[in-house]
Amino acid sequence: MPFRKILDWIRNLFAKRKEIRLGIYGAVNVGKSTLANRIAKDWTGEEVSTVSEIPHETRFVQKKEKIEMKWNGKKLVINLLDMPGIATKVDYRDFMIYGLSRKEAKQRAKEATDGIIEAIKWLDNVDTVLAVMDATQDPLTQVNITLLGNLEARNIPVIIVANKIDLPTADPDAIKDAFPQYPVVPVSALTGKNIDKLYEAIFKHAKRRKKR
Repeated sequence: MPFRKILDWIRNLFAKRKEIRLGIYGAVNVGKSTLANRIAKDWTGEEVSTVSEIPHETRFVQKKEKIEMKWNGKKLVINLLDMPGIATKVDYRDFMIYGLSRKEAKQRAKEATDGIIEAIKWLDNVDTVLAVMDATQDPLTQVNITLLGNLEARNIPVIIVANKIDLPTADPDAIKDAFPQYPVVPVSALTGKNIDKLYEAIFKHAKRRKKR
């Protein structure tokens, strides 16, 4: 086989194997880890993160690599990255409400702060982001606006996930109205409601980022 044909064959082989680094970002306790676990378990049978009512349970980047997704005859391989929750401030006293000692609370606050810094640094290493928002809360928060601004500045494709639609006070339309320039998918990561629509959106919008 001529050398040029060999090169073309290799290019075609890798072109068919579409692989995306998919980062899950958002504020604290919006359901990022629940969503990461839902995606990972649906496609691999295994969870990726620990879920807790205590803020900043995820303080380090959690990874689940080589997840093969298939949808309508298409295949997508994702490296799933569950990021620590983004916050504008971390106060150790907030953790003491959940029964942590002062020493434990201060250690968690330090790890949470380090986790936020790590999550921001990882923006340089993700291709597409699932920006998770709590559909029961006002979406126009400093965290959401700052996060989306950073993603836009880095030319990173975004899918907004309006989570917690299983709750009676959920209003995913408020998120759609606040950020009409982005695809918004209402889901319940806890119950799995509409999760198929999220997978459809991932296949439609997720792609390797175009670095400037």
